[in-house]
Amino acid sequence: MVQQVTQGIKISAETNFEGTFYKNYKIQFAFGYKITIENQSKDSVQLYARHWTILDALNNLETVSGEGVIGKKPVIKPGESHTYTSGCLLSSPFGAMYGFYSMINLNTSKKFEVTIPRFKLSAPYALN
Repeated sequence: MVQQVTQGIKISAETNFEGTFYKNYKIQFAFGYKITIENQSKDSVQLYARHWTILDALNNLETVSGEGVIGKKPVIKPGESHTYTSGCLLSSPFGAMYGFYSMINLNTSKKFEVTIPRFKLSAPYALN
């Protein structure tokens, strides 16, 4: 698990390898990840957008941006957390993801970014 705190918001990421399959005659490596967003600040915050960079071992780079996370824009009160799971497909058995969440402090109306720490994606059978 990797963790990082930015402006009182703690991001924790856990990953798992889901398996392989063929899509359009190409092998795909499926990975799942669980993100926990914990509000350690004194103010309520709302996550309104996500921005991801996804890399694989073949030098493929994909960026993904959009509203909320899995269709939600959670409000997280002080001392509370929001956890969700999602996944991605890679063309290789190794990769990484990182990015940031765009948030707003609901007490001050100030917008800010929270770093999503870089986490590795790796198929266990491909490790030495």
